[in-house]
Amino acid sequence: MKHWIKSGSPWIWLTAGSVSISMISVLGILLLIGWKGLSYFWPTPLQEWHTIDGKVIVGQLYDVEKFHGKDAEHQERLIIKVGNRDIYGFDFINIDQDKIQSVSKPSALVVVDRLQHGKFFGTIIETSNGLELTRQQAESWVRSEKAKVDLLEQEQHKLYGLLDDLPNSDLSKNEKVKKESLLNQQVDSILTQLNYSYLILKDGQGTIYQLNSDNVLGIWFPNAMSLQEKIIHWLGALYDFVSENPREANSEGGVFPAIFGTILLVLLMSVIVMPLGVIAAIYLHEYAKPNMLTRLVRIAVINLAGVPSIVYGVFGLGFFVYVVGGTIDQLFYSTQLPTPTFGTPGLLWSALTLAILTLPVVIVATEEGLSRIPSSVRHGSLALGATQFETLWKIVVPMASPAIMTGLILAVARAAGEVAPLMLVGVVKLAPSLPVDNVAPYLHLDRKFMHLGYHIYDVGFQSPNVEAARPIVYATAFLLVTVIIGLNLTAIAIRNNLREKYRTLEL
Repeated sequence: MKHWIKSGSPWIWLTAGSVSISMISVLGILLLIGWKGLSYFWPTPLQEWHTIDGKVIVGQLYDVEKFHGKDAEHQERLIIKVGNRDIYGFDFINIDQDKIQSVSKPSALVVVDRLQHGKFFGTIIETSNGLELTRQQAESWVRSEKAKVDLLEQEQHKLYGLLDDLPNSDLSKNEKVKKESLLNQQVDSILTQLNYSYLILKDGQGTIYQLNSDNVLGIWFPNAMSLQEKIIHWLGALYDFVSENPREANSEGGVFPAIFGTILLVLLMSVIVMPLGVIAAIYLHEYAKPNMLTRLVRIAVINLAGVPSIVYGVFGLGFFVYVVGGTIDQLFYSTQLPTPTFGTPGLLWSALTLAILTLPVVIVATEEGLSRIPSSVRHGSLALGATQFETLWKIVVPMASPAIMTGLILAVARAAGEVAPLMLVGVVKLAPSLPVDNVAPYLHLDRKFMHLGYHIYDVGFQSPNVEAARPIVYATAFLLVTVIIGLNLTAIAIRNNLREKYRTLEL
């Protein structure tokens, strides 16, 4: 036993066990987040509960709780998602199992995804023209109505644009009045057409509701769908989630602006931090003399890596936004003051703040890569007549490029998940437009943006109904992890390519 302990085998098994437990924990968390998030988009069957007091409840079974009741030690309470938020004012109801008389799953029950007020659970009676929709007819009706609504809304926007330009036109006053009246009549006609097409629905209590077609996003019959149809619907819902804009205070719709903002922020941060970090590391390792000042700088760099991220956010707000941005406004945008252009939180200041936050990681990783290169390589290059700069540019930096990419991987992994500093320097709950569009200069660094991390915080803690928004939190968290893994895998692939490319320099 003593011989086995002295051999070091217990430490090997302890290390292997620790790594295994860590890997299992990480995979377990990812599986939990993925399951909770991705299952939200699955077309859950609708059920109809008939209670002993004559009520009918239509909804989806969300969870089952066990509790100690008066008559029995173990009783079950059903948590049912009833939808119809505009009617009931809430998303869930609780009902004890012993109060349920019967449960059924009628195939006629339908889920109507709406632009406002979430989903509607019930049945379709008919359309505005008296048509009773079947499953296939419902899908084609939604597509045709969407096309009509899009055309009418485009025409409506054009009319509003003409009304806005009318005061600046060369027409006389009487002609302006006549044209304004004609344009308003056309707008009213479009509004009438938008309100003319509608669905007549009935909820579980038998109450009739009218829903305009411009408020309908999708219709499906979950109880009548086959497994293949459910899979197709699930994939379509996932695509909508990653490609559409959010709505209903971020509790419905997609997260495309947040995905775009997260990736663009990380790319800008990488472009800023890599040159700064690499140049600083090269100077400290290759040029600076090993004196007290150099040692103090290295200690400061290492300590900066442990500074809380919110401190960087305060620094970014005070220095980048107010000092640098305010100076830019005074010099170049004085005609627009007091409305700030760059003297307000935005994408550029967020990228710079994250670059300062991750700079120590890049410097330390680059210095470690430079220290692993033998001095004989440098001496050989200098002996052949190369200057120190040529030696660094053509020999040392290429050999250290895998370590530099390792620093970038660590920087991306930390920056992509940061939220606290971004809340002070640019991220918002809902951005009216993307930082990139087809208007010059195309990349608008002064605009505010959305971020997946902040989206998780907003939906999980600021939503009016946290329980209903919880699946969105899981789905967004899983998507954020996926984005970070994708960015890291891209950097790892580049690092491996560089390692193979410059392997011959190590021989």
